Amino acid sequence: MREAATAFAGGPDALEDILLGLVADVDRAVSEPLEVFPVCHHSPASAVAMARRLREKQPKVVYLELCEDMAPLLTELRNCRLPVAVQSFATETDGLPAEWAPLSVVAPITEASAEYQAIAYALDTPGVELVLVDRSSDHVFQWDARAHDPAPGAAPDAPPADEEAALHGDAVGVELGDLRPRFAELEEHLLRHGKVRHWSEWWHQYVELPLGDGDHDTYRQVMLLIGSLFRRLAPGDPHRVRVDEDRERYMWTRMREHLAATGTDPEDCLYVCGAFHAVSRVEEFGVGGSDTFEITPRSATVWLHGLIPSSHAAIEAQFGLAGGSVSIAATQWAKNLKRTRVKPYVLAGQAGTRKPKARKTAAAPAPVPAAPASDRLTGFLRRPPAPDRLDEAELLGWSVEIVRAARRNGYLASTADAIAVFETSILLAGMRDRAKPTPYDFQDAAVTCIEKDTVPGRRDVRRIVESMMGGDRVGQVGYDALPPLARDVHDRLAPLGLELQRRGVRRALLDITSRPELEACSDVLWMLRYLMPQGAARAIMGERKLGERPIQESWDLALGTHQRALIELGYEGVSIEQVLEQRLRREAYAPRATAATVLAAVEDATLYLRSRRLADELGNHALEVLSAERSVDGAPEVLRRVRRLLAYYRTSEPVLPPWIEAFTKAGYAHYCTLLPTAFTDDEAAVRHVAAMLGFLFGMESLALSLGCDRTQLELAVVQSHPRDPAKTALLWAAQVHLGGLTRAQLRQTCDGLLGNPLVVPAYPQYLSGFVHALEPVPGLADFVVEAVSQAFGRLPDPVLLPWLPVLITTLRKEGSALAPLLIREAGRIFPGRLAALDAWVPPWLDRAEPVAPRPAGGTGGCALLAAHPAACDAVAELLGCEGMWETAGPPGAVLTGLYPDTAAALEALLTGV
Repeated sequence: MREAATAFAGGPDALEDILLGLVADVDRAVSEPLEVFPVCHHSPASAVAMARRLREKQPKVVYLELCEDMAPLLTELRNCRLPVAVQSFATETDGLPAEWAPLSVVAPITEASAEYQAIAYALDTPGVELVLVDRSSDHVFQWDARAHDPAPGAAPDAPPADEEAALHGDAVGVELGDLRPRFAELEEHLLRHGKVRHWSEWWHQYVELPLGDGDHDTYRQVMLLIGSLFRRLAPGDPHRVRVDEDRERYMWTRMREHLAATGTDPEDCLYVCGAFHAVSRVEEFGVGGSDTFEITPRSATVWLHGLIPSSHAAIEAQFGLAGGSVSIAATQWAKNLKRTRVKPYVLAGQAGTRKPKARKTAAAPAPVPAAPASDRLTGFLRRPPAPDRLDEAELLGWSVEIVRAARRNGYLASTADAIAVFETSILLAGMRDRAKPTPYDFQDAAVTCIEKDTVPGRRDVRRIVESMMGGDRVGQVGYDALPPLARDVHDRLAPLGLELQRRGVRRALLDITSRPELEACSDVLWMLRYLMPQGAARAIMGERKLGERPIQESWDLALGTHQRALIELGYEGVSIEQVLEQRLRREAYAPRATAATVLAAVEDATLYLRSRRLADELGNHALEVLSAERSVDGAPEVLRRVRRLLAYYRTSEPVLPPWIEAFTKAGYAHYCTLLPTAFTDDEAAVRHVAAMLGFLFGMESLALSLGCDRTQLELAVVQSHPRDPAKTALLWAAQVHLGGLTRAQLRQTCDGLLGNPLVVPAYPQYLSGFVHALEPVPGLADFVVEAVSQAFGRLPDPVLLPWLPVLITTLRKEGSALAPLLIREAGRIFPGRLAALDAWVPPWLDRAEPVAPRPAGGTGGCALLAAHPAACDAVAELLGCEGMWETAGPPGAVLTGLYPDTAAALEALLTGV
């Protein structure tokens, strides 16, 4: 103490003031008429002392330091297997910063905790009232200045995150009895002088074990002393001090209000709170304290409450405890019960607990009158620690078990390692001035003797010891305590015949053809796959596409492992259909939603909900979003989505929905307007421009039938003047499609590029543009094959080899999605066998020379038009064409004269000659 006062209080003279203050704090709390019971969270000593005191005092009212709005859920604990956490959840905020959403507050409860003993006693004892007096979940965030305290309740000893450690998510933890030095230097001082590595080991060695057999007065005064010491040596963080004092004012104000409303005698009450708050020095402390504190009203945020599964690892991760400390505490709890013969309180029907043996009913013992508390603190501090003999049988059992567990995890451990662990544990305990090895000494010895350079399995020796000591027990929320949505999911999946509430993976096989009733289960599973985290519902076989019905499916389900996620879905609605609809609306109407995002929501609404109403609503919204966009970044996704939806509606609906017709018209005009700018914009990639052209060319027939003007597209193409080689090639493809450029002209242009030494290095970029042109103009596939083949055939190796890597990387980076079409066309053009390659002539080189037309008899021109010129004159007048009839025309058909072999073959086919 003198060293600590010298180091942290400015000198040894401050020790006297500190000690006098500690004594004053203990006397004040002990003399309070309403008995204050200090506890530490997840402390077996606190739980044993609580069970013993409840049987002695039998209070009529138990005030508990827990969020007051969590009270209705405590009765559902009997339907759960501990550990579980009571959760308050808010998806949207009203009166709190919107960026904090979603809000989550959890209070984990284990069997070896004092609050569970108080809850079990109050709920199962007739005439006893349980009152939660701590601030509400809403006030937790009202008082939380995250800029100063980004992670309330977190501490530096958090273990690495894993599946069990993430059960609480990023929720704010409400801990009953946060008893830990808030001064980093003080904690380091205690750990160094205690010869321990972390705070959990210090608490277990110097507080938990000595208080395990102490009487009530001794336990109470020691806990008050520790709370006062940490409180007086806490750093002066204004925000945290203000929150702590406001919590204490809040709790004492609520207790005085309850006493005044019910007229209960304070002597019949018990106030269970953390030791840090039990020695509060605020004016509102005590039954006779000041009533000047005003509780602010809650915000308009709607809070939902439920129970979620918890685990030892999750508690350790959230509250910064050492790995395995909660499991060691559970083992110590069992030892304390066996040694002290204290009968704990257990909720009737509690899952995961042993049923008590049938005994004769006896009258409850009369409460022991409270006697004046004597000074037990002085004697306890002066008394040397009771000798605790080494339990060789227990240590030997640990050594044998760790070797067995290590071998199961891939370590080459043997009996010699068990002996080494046994001896090293005793050696480490002696070096640390301990009469017997603690679980932490044994853990260090096991790591030293068994773990070598590498870890062969998934778990190292430290984790194996943690599991061996007590295991990472994972809680489970019972069916009756689940929200309506979760119960509905289990009911609808009941035909699968699987125990989906158990942890682990379950394989579900759905033969929908023979059992049509399983199609409803398939619908539920696909919605769960969309809403829940990856791994909760994983499709092994089967897929869901627009317009297709499922036949057979195979699923890996882990709903028991992801029970927390399923429960939190219940906070968003009463059915998964309602939650899915809300999610789709939230995504579609988000401030940064694009037309592609809204179309994805339309597709999901059609695919999972089969809701025409929601799809029409979101489709109309997609039209509005598209009209407001000034970028073409989402054009590829818009094209893919619209094509799928259009194909689905054409095959499944008698007429197209009005929204998709309006979207096609608006999209046609929208992309025609943006096309010239996109060709010249350096930020618009080639695939974006290709997607725009794909929309315009692919939807052209539908758009023209709905009243769009093709002239707008032609003008947009004429006004486009790209500078990039890839976009230039894309523009040439568009001109070929619109008829402004013939294939012969395009072939001649490409020949000129290959013949220009200055342009040859950029030729791969032209090819990239041609590859992207396959999206809007798939008929150019043979020409792209020709262009690539011409380059390989004409260019010499000194020119071809340097830009060959550029060609490959360009096609792989920008044209990988269209490569299958190109490869399929190449396979059609090139010979299938190597032997035929030598005699093969490329089709672009095997063109017959034009043949002079042979003279043919008969009148020139078309005989039908010549015989009835009035019809042609009427059409010309309708189109606004003026001209005169020619008296003489070309002899015969020009096409037949150019290619006489075709006519001769047709004549032979018709005449049979």
